[in-house]
Amino acid sequence: MISKDAIFNIKSEAEFTAMALDIFRFQFKNNIIYRSFCDLLYKHPSEVKQIKDIPFLPIQFFKTHHVLSTSKTIEKTFTSSGTIGSKISKHLITDLKLYESSYLQGFEYFYGNIEDYVVLALLPSYLERDGSSLIYMVNDLITKSKHPESGFYLNNLEDLAQTINQLEAKGQKTLLIGVSFALLDMVEQFQFNLNHTLIMETGGMKGRRKEIVRQELHNLLKSGFGVNKIHSEYGMTELLSQAYSIGNGIFESPPWMKILTRDTEDALTLQQINKTGGVNVIDLANLNSCTFIATQDLGKVYNDGKFEIIGRFDNSDIRGCNLMAL
Repeated sequence: MISKDAIFNIKSEAEFTAMALDIFRFQFKNNIIYRSFCDLLYKHPSEVKQIKDIPFLPIQFFKTHHVLSTSKTIEKTFTSSGTIGSKISKHLITDLKLYESSYLQGFEYFYGNIEDYVVLALLPSYLERDGSSLIYMVNDLITKSKHPESGFYLNNLEDLAQTINQLEAKGQKTLLIGVSFALLDMVEQFQFNLNHTLIMETGGMKGRRKEIVRQELHNLLKSGFGVNKIHSEYGMTELLSQAYSIGNGIFESPPWMKILTRDTEDALTLQQINKTGGVNVIDLANLNSCTFIATQDLGKVYNDGKFEIIGRFDNSDIRGCNLMAL
């Protein structure tokens, strides 16, 4: 039996590897979709001795199949935004407490006690639809911050600016988490000089603005908010864990999450560090769905395990992983 507490108490690389291999064997046995994928690759637990031997399930399967490693009752279904006419990803959650443990302990790992912060959320594109895992997380962070000023903002940017300035005047630690286009809207209307507020972008123009590179985005936000760093959050519907960047677009994962890259021409081959490739994620918190996911992102992993997201695959295809009809 895999202990959920053990997932969030990983202390070494050896512990991570042992847990990953245990979860692989569990999901091979209990996840029909993942088992079928492994069978097509002729990958059996008897042959999987190291992380590099583990198959990574293409993320598109969350759009076409129920990716589950348990028969427990589904408590919540998280969905991706998607574009008009496209299929959306569905992450079926059978244990919301597991998700809550992951994001709460992940936030504390990087930023400390949530109760120290007022949490202000500027996430209009996410609020406008149902099923967002980000909204679920941020709503819980707002509640657990226990500050009356914490809350969501939609189009009331003037109220938000006033709240930020009032909190600054009190010297209150504040987290402003927002989608990129909304944060840009903010700094085009108001100018700040913030000393106690952490600005965190979650990415995505979502068709609201012309896409710009992260460096340009961060420079505009740093200038507008009067801060030295723009923080970023890296997560997705199909994961239960998040990585964070405290600036410069370099992300760090919590101890129960690891990023690897695969060859862009051979999706089944992992690459050495410092080379750009397709991003593979090991998320040990994804115990009840699939822990080993081949995403549609392109990235680079560095010597210290930190990583950078560089872009996306053209047409969001993962070449070499079309072994099962999607």
